[in-house]
Amino acid sequence: MNKKEVVKPEEENVQAGDQMASLLKDTKDEFAKIVWPSRQQLISESIAVILMVTLVATIIYLVDNFFSWGASRIFG
Repeated sequence: MNKKEVVKPEEENVQAGDQMASLLKDTKDEFAKIVWPSRQQLISESIAVILMVTLVATIIYLVDNFFSWGASRIFG
């Protein structure tokens, strides 16, 4: 017959504290691995994203208007 291990409340707090400390240490280590972009790279890539979003939104708008025009000619 197997006996279950009884964990005292004090031991649970110590284990939780160790886990939290380990999590914080691992998080700090991961942040140290990040390669942050330069200011110039950040600006140029942000502009590229804004331009691409504007382009795609314009294309969707034009296609929507074309289909609206076609539907009004057929059904309208």
